[in-house]
Amino acid sequence: MELLSYSDSALSLVTPAVAILLAVLTRKVLLSLGAGIVVGALLLTGLNPLDALAYIARGFVEVFWNDGFNKSSVFILLFLLLLGVITSLISLSGGARAFGDWARARVKTRQGSQLLTVLLGILIFIDDYFNSLAVGNISRPLTDRHRISRAKLAYLIDSTAAPVCVLTPVSSWGAYIIALIGSIMMSHGITDMSAIEAFLNMIPMNLYAVFGLAMVLATACLDLNVGSMRSHEDRAHAGELYDLSKGTPPGAAQLGDHERGRVSDLVVPIIALVLATLGALIWTGAQELQEQGSAFSVLGAFEHTDVAGSLVYGAVIGLVLTAGRMLMSHNLSGSLWYKAVAEGIHSMLPAIYILVFAWVLIGVISNMETGRYLASLVSDSVDSGYLPVILFVVSGIMAFATGTSWGTFGIMLPIAGDMAAAADITMMLPMLASVLAGAVFGDHCSPISDTTILSSTGASCHHIDHVTTQLPYALSIALVSVCGYLVMGVTDSVFTGFMAALAAFLVVVTIFRKLSSTSVVRVNRSGALIED
Repeated sequence: MELLSYSDSALSLVTPAVAILLAVLTRKVLLSLGAGIVVGALLLTGLNPLDALAYIARGFVEVFWNDGFNKSSVFILLFLLLLGVITSLISLSGGARAFGDWARARVKTRQGSQLLTVLLGILIFIDDYFNSLAVGNISRPLTDRHRISRAKLAYLIDSTAAPVCVLTPVSSWGAYIIALIGSIMMSHGITDMSAIEAFLNMIPMNLYAVFGLAMVLATACLDLNVGSMRSHEDRAHAGELYDLSKGTPPGAAQLGDHERGRVSDLVVPIIALVLATLGALIWTGAQELQEQGSAFSVLGAFEHTDVAGSLVYGAVIGLVLTAGRMLMSHNLSGSLWYKAVAEGIHSMLPAIYILVFAWVLIGVISNMETGRYLASLVSDSVDSGYLPVILFVVSGIMAFATGTSWGTFGIMLPIAGDMAAAADITMMLPMLASVLAGAVFGDHCSPISDTTILSSTGASCHHIDHVTTQLPYALSIALVSVCGYLVMGVTDSVFTGFMAALAAFLVVVTIFRKLSSTSVVRVNRSGALIED
């Protein structure tokens, strides 16, 4: 069927606007995503209901089969199921409880448990999907013990995962970005530095990622709670860690902890999962390099790796090791094994449903050409000093509306390169960095972003709770970034722009600290809330 084009029309914004507004207003994510899909399908097919129905059906089929087996999407879903089973088995073995007891004896404070979560997020830098789910499952027993809300945990996970990945060259994100930067530099005849050198030079220019990580550390150290995060933290202090109607952590309701659980029952499977996934990422990338006849390098392997396949390979190894350890050390009945597997799969189904709907919606938005319309709003006649801040804002809006930072990279980085070449070639790297920063910012704020969804899943947090509680932190760092990019562009100095952003960041932290001090709650030894 022939689809209408909206690349030059504001109507291209209707589909993401419907999905995002409904998600915030109704808190029903599937309903909101579905409404966005239907509206977009009707617009694309000229309000023909039969054609719209056929288009929607094709969109769902293409998640699993698109000119052949859609390995990327299916393997991500399979990875979620495998991780759910691993998590359920770890819970059944008593590993999560044992780790919580062990960590509680050593990590004495709320700040310590939050800092440990951030540290794990920084260490697991290879991929944001894996980071969000792995860190969530490791940290949740500890943060629960210290009465830290699931919304706070989701924020710490999400605001560590993407910034770390976008700043690290040896990651799935870094390899993808370096490949794009290399082609942009080549097309504009820039030969005085390599793509990876340009990427490393851009790190201090990626203001949202740098100060986003700084805000996570400040939030963990100073226990900053602003906006709706305050009410979630107050409820957690009072012992209301999660509402069962909003999703129970894997294995918590139906399966009891094994009385002989050990810390190694959690640590060993997770370490095996991390190492196996890292090894698979390098191996699949090396296989692709070999097929191309290229020399092996770690960076090259990450650039050509099969992320989805590697996640599944790592999860299978982790599952086999987890099950093997339990067979040898725990005497469990067949019914408990069945319940553990069933509960693990069931715990991941909500995330899978949301992801499938989000992927279909992203396809609709792509056909609506929302990204092209937003990119067209950037005028070539604007003074070059304002281009970094404009590109940051436009990239943020695009990632927010489309739910994909990678898609925003693919559209906006070439545009930023062309604009820099036409206006001021010396502004090339700041302008490219502002696109990376804006894309991560928009992705953080978007309720239809897959990484936001997976962070909610890893923390066992209601998705819209995560979106609304993270928003004040993300918007404040976006404001910090705007200040930095404005000064950077006007003064043509990266150092001056960074220092301006640093000053703005310190002001934001001071304000957040003052706001947080008005919401401090205390809990007595029995766990009761003490009103000040």
